[in-house]
Amino acid sequence: MPDQHPRLELWAGHECTVNRVGDRFSDQTLLSGHQDRIEDLALFADLGAKALRYPVVWERIAPNKPDERDWRWTDERLAEIRRLSMRPIAGLLHHGSGPAYTSLVSDNFVQGLADFAQATAERYPWIEDWTPVNEPLTTARFSALYGHWYPHARDERLFWVAFLNQIDGVRESMRRIRAVNPAARLIQTEDLGQTYSTPPLAEQAAFDNHRRWLTWDLLAGTMDHDHPFWARFRRFGLTDRLKAIADDPCPPDVIGVNHYLTSERFLDHRIDRYPPHRRGGNDFIAYADVEAVRVMSPGPVGLAGLMEQTWDRYGLPLAVTEAHNGCSREEQMRWTLEAWRAAERLRERGADVRAVTAWALLGSHDWNSLLTETAGHYEAGAFDLRGGRGEAPKPNAMTHMLADLAAGRAIHPVANGPGWWRRDVRLEFQPIGRVAGALPPQRHFEPEPMPVAPVLIVGATGTLGQALARCCHLRGLAYVLADRRQMPLEDKAVMTATLERHRPWAVINAAGWVRVDDAETESEACRVANFIGAVNLAELCADRDIHYTAFSSDLVFGGQLDRPYVESDGVRPLNVYGASKAAAEHGIVALKSRALIVRTAAFFSPDDPYNFAAHVAQRLGAGRPVQAASDVVVTPTYVPDLCHAVLDLVIDGEAGLWHLANGEPMSWAQFGTAIAEALDLDRRLIRALPSAELGWIARRPAKVVLASERGLRLPTLRKAIAHYAAVMREGEIAAPAAAERGEADWVA
Repeated sequence: MPDQHPRLELWAGHECTVNRVGDRFSDQTLLSGHQDRIEDLALFADLGAKALRYPVVWERIAPNKPDERDWRWTDERLAEIRRLSMRPIAGLLHHGSGPAYTSLVSDNFVQGLADFAQATAERYPWIEDWTPVNEPLTTARFSALYGHWYPHARDERLFWVAFLNQIDGVRESMRRIRAVNPAARLIQTEDLGQTYSTPPLAEQAAFDNHRRWLTWDLLAGTMDHDHPFWARFRRFGLTDRLKAIADDPCPPDVIGVNHYLTSERFLDHRIDRYPPHRRGGNDFIAYADVEAVRVMSPGPVGLAGLMEQTWDRYGLPLAVTEAHNGCSREEQMRWTLEAWRAAERLRERGADVRAVTAWALLGSHDWNSLLTETAGHYEAGAFDLRGGRGEAPKPNAMTHMLADLAAGRAIHPVANGPGWWRRDVRLEFQPIGRVAGALPPQRHFEPEPMPVAPVLIVGATGTLGQALARCCHLRGLAYVLADRRQMPLEDKAVMTATLERHRPWAVINAAGWVRVDDAETESEACRVANFIGAVNLAELCADRDIHYTAFSSDLVFGGQLDRPYVESDGVRPLNVYGASKAAAEHGIVALKSRALIVRTAAFFSPDDPYNFAAHVAQRLGAGRPVQAASDVVVTPTYVPDLCHAVLDLVIDGEAGLWHLANGEPMSWAQFGTAIAEALDLDRRLIRALPSAELGWIARRPAKVVLASERGLRLPTLRKAIAHYAAVMREGEIAAPAAAERGEADWVA
């Protein structure tokens, strides 16, 4: 490798852990479906990735006997990676303990891993980049010190044995690999953070901060009698192994820094400030252990500072080999962009930083429980798998940003906003400043502020406009909330001036006529608001290449189908309101622009006193009955879920028709009963009646169930109602008497 690459490279990888908990092996490649989709590799290559961290994992290839190896899957994939002009970085053990016939603390571990490494190198002698063991120190901690993973030990000596076995496994594996290919390079990864503390815990913080370097210290041959941990190993009778490593080190060719928002910790002896699940301690003192970003002000040094520390300590080439953030789309983008810019700044200072890795391209499964549970929890990555089994990975804004970074192009506007770890919302506990004496002074790295274009939300006084603004604020998205004076949908000149003044990158039209029954007698006003105004604004956005979003309704359908309606089904409205929405859809689609049309139904929200759920809560809370239709079936939609999904789609640049609802069809009476049960109110007060007895003016379809053929799904209605009830209880929200205006206004 040359001393400095001419350009920072993009590397990539899918979450590929093969992990054992008890007798259960969990394989992220199977969970993501990548096992059966070789075509994923072309998607990875299209990002512009030069190298791909890829599993050639011991447990997958030789699960039953050391000499029974099935290479078929790996043969096909590695050949395709090579054909696509990416360099594989072969990973042999990824948070695993080896196949069932060994473990991290077994005597046969080192020899077994080295034998497998040799066999792998002999089969693929052209592979130059290797990571025999991913994160040895972290894996040893979780497996033999904390007991989360197999062999589930909580013993310090076994922890050190597990750690040294992995270090020796790396050394012996690389010796065998280099016997086949002398040009083979070791890319050694480890999770890197830093521990901070209050003064009484300075010793524990110092212990953690010395320990974090041990993987690279040992491999680089820098651990001698003067090392802070030499005496600790001697206490457990392990110094002979240290001497053997020091006499025959295996320095990494590239140090791979893995970093997460949980990597930096703060230790506080004042445990009463923290909930019980945050409390722990050592043999001498109890303390709380929390994410530093949640309590420190100013925040911790972060990845930029940690990479500089690593360069100063070793002077070896660096790469960011993992920097995933399981959060909303724009926060994932900001986290990756911050890593990229940190690497570029460090290169400008003379450090040899080779690459930033787009990790967890296909997302991750059950990492919220450290893989100890199989609850089906999924976090999307640069590709989204929420479309369901059998669906291809769906690109999103993160995908496009990675390709833009690799190619040196301009990036999406939302990526320049401050991540939540840079905003006050990050502080979960009482803020604590740096404590003198607990740690040496550290440089604090803040990204340079960048100009951020806003999202323009039209509909300042409406439920949806207000909800979208709240979501933007929560997610750190710059926005302008415009009222009818700023954006009169019938006046193109005024709307043009507003667009020119704010120069938004996206416009979301949350305004319009919502009174379904009144539309029957005020059809022209409804038509102007829902059709003419929506198309006018869409035209202005199309002329300026601004992404545009409009909202439509389930009432564009007539209810004739005996199955759920999807986006490609034809419309057949039964009332004036539905006809106005259908006309708007047609007019916007005809523009052939970057416009998204979201069809949804039956809003409910804890922040709006005029929806049906609030009506149920207010009436039943006062001991009064609620009349609800038993013969009209809808798909209720929780407004906060809807708004977050819409923002994701807008950020992704999606266009065309899209159905968004919480998925479960219910009659209005069933929906009212579900709300009553969630709020512990008397469900017997729900009076289920035929719709003909409710005095509705506009004709409604008997049953319209919204489903999507486009992939993104909202959380289940059960979860949405539970969330609604929790927020209602917390805020003691009660709808005022004005919410008793009649069910018609909630069907929108």
